[in-house]
Amino acid sequence: MAYTTIDDPSVYFHTRLYTSNNDELVVTNNANSGDFQPDWIWIKDRGASTDHILSDTSRGITKRLESNTSDAEGANSQDVKSVQSNGFTLGNNAGVNAGTSAHVAWQWKANGGTTTTNDASSTGVGSIDSVYQANTTAGFSIVTYTGTGSAGTIAHGLGAVPNFMLIKNRSDGSSANWSVYHHKSFVSASDPNILYLNTTAATADDTNVFHTTTTFNSTVFSVGNYNGSNGSSDNIVAYCFVEKKGYSKFGSYTGNGNADGPFVYTGFKPRWILFKNTGAAEEWVLQDTTRNPNNPVIINIRVDSNSAEASASSLDIDFLSNGFKNRSDQAQLNSDGVSYVYMAFAESPFVSSEGVPTTAR
Repeated sequence: MAYTTIDDPSVYFHTRLYTSNNDELVVTNNANSGDFQPDWIWIKDRGASTDHILSDTSRGITKRLESNTSDAEGANSQDVKSVQSNGFTLGNNAGVNAGTSAHVAWQWKANGGTTTTNDASSTGVGSIDSVYQANTTAGFSIVTYTGTGSAGTIAHGLGAVPNFMLIKNRSDGSSANWSVYHHKSFVSASDPNILYLNTTAATADDTNVFHTTTTFNSTVFSVGNYNGSNGSSDNIVAYCFVEKKGYSKFGSYTGNGNADGPFVYTGFKPRWILFKNTGAAEEWVLQDTTRNPNNPVIINIRVDSNSAEASASSLDIDFLSNGFKNRSDQAQLNSDGVSYVYMAFAESPFVSSEGVPTTAR
């Protein structure tokens, strides 16, 4: 029986804590797997009200987006300056390396910056040209494309149907929210329940974000004519994910409004989980065991806000060997009868490819 194909999740996902020095700083990773050269870096100053900074090797590592704003892409050599075989180099901009405060960098590996260009008219795959950097083993790709303003399909390179996607218009920040596709809330192409990463809004049907007649498949995803996901002549980026047993999970659960909350099985010991209440205007809550290694995990960061990290005993979660147990009765995590979606990555699979079980926390 194949329990997982990824015995060490730190080959593809890693969290690094560091302290800024207000000067150029080389951050060396310490993943279990050894060297870790990131392709997508998400940085937050844990102690200050500064924007989340997102950089990747497809758009160009010095270009930034912010999960908590609808702003267009910016470029600054004093954010992330470069990536190395085992880390990355920072300038001294606020948000990544100003002052001497604690920071966190969540990092994912795609394909080392090597991309594939899909000319849709030549390949017959999709209707909109795209450039993707895909890691089919880890189920992650970074896709860039130029919007047409008309509904179409775009190659993602994953070889399987995406379970979760973040899409951002890089050119237009006036009304271009981060569009979030989650397979557990989307329902259907005619009932497209969409979320927006930079807002607290509940799910809403928006048939302009994703095409109403074309479903996602193993080669393409579909977009409508919404400015945020397909603005005419605008540069767009999509971060696409496919679940991988023992490594990643994009699931849902129903809250019970009780401090003895639901247990959610993931099939692995979680390292990092992002939560969203789909039925109400509540914050996106991000928790991980690198910043908070002991249960209950209460240190949280809001990804829709520039707020500093907070410790809230009312938002406590037990991260277990095979999933997580909600100990909160708060609306952000556990309102009675409300549906929640989550995005989770593993510290270790529940059972390795050789049948060895993980240890409890």
